[in-house]
Amino acid sequence: MQASPADSATLPPPQLQLGEQTRAGDSPRSHAGIPWWAWALAGALFFAYMTLSLRLHQRMLSNAFDLGIFEQVIRSYAEGHLPVSEVKGPDFPVLGDHFHPVLALVAPLYRLWPSPMVLLVVQAALIAASVLPLALWARRTLGSTAAGIIGTCYGLSWGIASAVGVDFHEVAFAVPLLACSLAALGTDRLRAAAFWALPLLLVKEDLGLTVAVIGLLIARRGDRRLGIATAAAGLGGTALAMLVILPAFNPQGSYAYTHWLTAGSEGGEGGLPDLLHKVTIGLITPEAKVTTLLFLLAPTLFLALRSPLVWVALPTLVWRFASGLSTHWGTSYHYSLVLMPIVFAAFIDALVRRQPSGVSLRRYLVGSAAITALILPQYPLWQLVKPETWRTDPRIAVAHGLMDRIPDGATVQASNQLVPQLTGRTSTGLYGWADSRPDPEWIMVDTLVPQHRRWPQSFAEEKISLDRALAEGYRTAAEQDGFVLLTRAG
Repeated sequence: MQASPADSATLPPPQLQLGEQTRAGDSPRSHAGIPWWAWALAGALFFAYMTLSLRLHQRMLSNAFDLGIFEQVIRSYAEGHLPVSEVKGPDFPVLGDHFHPVLALVAPLYRLWPSPMVLLVVQAALIAASVLPLALWARRTLGSTAAGIIGTCYGLSWGIASAVGVDFHEVAFAVPLLACSLAALGTDRLRAAAFWALPLLLVKEDLGLTVAVIGLLIARRGDRRLGIATAAAGLGGTALAMLVILPAFNPQGSYAYTHWLTAGSEGGEGGLPDLLHKVTIGLITPEAKVTTLLFLLAPTLFLALRSPLVWVALPTLVWRFASGLSTHWGTSYHYSLVLMPIVFAAFIDALVRRQPSGVSLRRYLVGSAAITALILPQYPLWQLVKPETWRTDPRIAVAHGLMDRIPDGATVQASNQLVPQLTGRTSTGLYGWADSRPDPEWIMVDTLVPQHRRWPQSFAEEKISLDRALAEGYRTAAEQDGFVLLTRAG
């Protein structure tokens, strides 16, 4: 018979035959704080995340959406005003796009180091730090060996690797908050669970729904008043952000992303029938959504389904799978980042509830490690062992030489991968983006970007745009190795 949530908190930790898992080798003093191996694991993951992110940026593989936008947001806070993004449009108020005031915390660091690289370092630190609460919870309940393996599998999980390999995103702040909240919830520290969950309201508007689910789980664990209050705060926070704050700042006067639910999928007509399809059978079709679910649960050997903590993933999964945008359905980009601490917390909780024998636990850990290792080469962290990651294209030096000719503070339109190289010192928009500021002082375009990486213009569209710019009064200031630098004649 499976233990109830209330009973599980009182069960003694299993006595397992996995060497360190009896914890006999640990000194009593090490239990009072964070053991050295946990610091070493978090440090190694931080170094890996940071190295990959910085290397991608150095190779000009970061993007206007999103690193360029987020640097402009944080630069705004550092300069003492509400965030705007020139990439989104002329003086576009970003608090009308997404609600993420937590980003103001990065502003002091940005003042010391005004570079997009500071965002990537902060993101690496936040994600790496999230391994600590999960590993410490596993250590207390399952032993040090289990904690080390689970922490490593979590840190190398595909959802984290995908996020680290694609720019910076505000949801990096959610990862340690979720890890701390769920570790507290799993050990019946209910006030701490609520304390760590509530700041999620400042990370992104949809995370209030995640807070609401955590609140319901707190109520289920025994503190009904605290749980209901937390759930109400989550629902109220999301409603306030989506219905009041974001429309107030948005130039269109509405929340910008309801069309993901109301518009037709991939060019469909939309309407009520399409919406009903999306929130029913559409949650598991097409097959990309099922693949994501399988990838999400496989590293836990599907044991995460045996823990109520897995319900915390539901709001994120529902909005993603009900979205009409196909990139939300799969395993790429940063969309699964917030799910990883949830499923691994559910994994730990499920193991604690099952109280497996040493042999059984060993099988679970080996299985989780094997699946993590099998999936790892398909995702960006694997780039760290590829030789091409460490080669520097001579064109990068050429690009920087041409960008140095653009004066600080100038208005610029640039190709997608050039934008994050310029956002720290100029007012930079995205070349070919319909909402970009018209008539910039400078235009810089990389005409040799491969067709599969071109956005928002195709090669033919870009050529037409450049010819039009020359006809409208721009002159060629420089042209080298496929880079074209235009400036206003005069």
